[in-house]
Amino acid sequence: MTRPRRDRIRSLDELTLLDLEGIDIALRGGSVVDWHRLSFTGRDEAAAFLRAQEMDVEDAADRARLEALKNAAIDYLRRHFDFPVPRPVANDDVVSLLVRASGKGHRQLCACTILKVMHIMHHLEARELLFMLPTSHEQMFRLVEKKVYAVIGDALAQGMPIVEFIGGRKTKDSLYAKLLSKPEADATHVYDRLRFRIVTVERDDIFPVLSYLLRNLAPCNAVVPGQSTNTIFGLRTYCERHEALRELLPLMQRQPDPQLEAEPTELDNRFSASSYRVLHFVIDVPVRIPDALLEAAPPAAWPLGRVLLVQAEIQIIDQTTDRLNEEGDASHEAYKRRQKLAIMRRLKVGNAD
Repeated sequence: MTRPRRDRIRSLDELTLLDLEGIDIALRGGSVVDWHRLSFTGRDEAAAFLRAQEMDVEDAADRARLEALKNAAIDYLRRHFDFPVPRPVANDDVVSLLVRASGKGHRQLCACTILKVMHIMHHLEARELLFMLPTSHEQMFRLVEKKVYAVIGDALAQGMPIVEFIGGRKTKDSLYAKLLSKPEADATHVYDRLRFRIVTVERDDIFPVLSYLLRNLAPCNAVVPGQSTNTIFGLRTYCERHEALRELLPLMQRQPDPQLEAEPTELDNRFSASSYRVLHFVIDVPVRIPDALLEAAPPAAWPLGRVLLVQAEIQIIDQTTDRLNEEGDASHEAYKRRQKLAIMRRLKVGNAD
């Protein structure tokens, strides 16, 4: 593939319904499988969505992969649910299917249903592909880091208001501590082995940064459900303060409840101070497999495409909140101190409560 074509940076006032619904997914750790429609304005935007998943509709192999996923999804729906798919919908290419899912009527519902099944199939097959490849976590992490650094580099070159960007991997000692402190001491539940931290100039810069990441790094369907923590934003409360966002609120398919979202969600980490504020979420970053690696894979891997999904945690915060987080009980040092005390107690006496 040629150099990736990235979407431009959008200001807060330029965010679209597609952006706002994607941001909503990231804030609360939701799932696109619960959506009943999409919000693409045309083929160009739909094709860009696929490019963010490392699938280029101008590439013959990628088109064949998308077509195979579509046909498999339709076959599954017909076999198990006797789901009728009109011929015009079945004959759509995937870009047309995405646009149709953004419209109205019975054919829109059919398109949306097919795309949901495609999403699940692609997710499972990308995981299967990872197990088949002669590779390691180290190699996969390098692919993700290369992609993230390129996306953030382009953003900075365009003047994105980012004052700090740090990428890193959890050390083995940090992994030991995390598992020793969690009730479920299972390495499969560690989602932040690979993590990236972004600090913006102002709080109002966070939504534009989120929009840029969801359009260029990993789209909204890559957000891992149930793994978001948001103690910064109540979506409705925040949007109502900004005219452009306020106008989009009634158009959202999931209406934020003002009673539930007037305040940010609670922290899910018992060692964090109640005053600690953060937004972080986990994404399955789509990365394209290098040719040499795919050629070394067994033939059974070839029909599964060329895209892997590698989990990474993204943390976004503004610099004022970041400074406040390093004061007193909310500081990282205080967090680690509480965690170490709990680990030592657990190792010595177990759960004595």
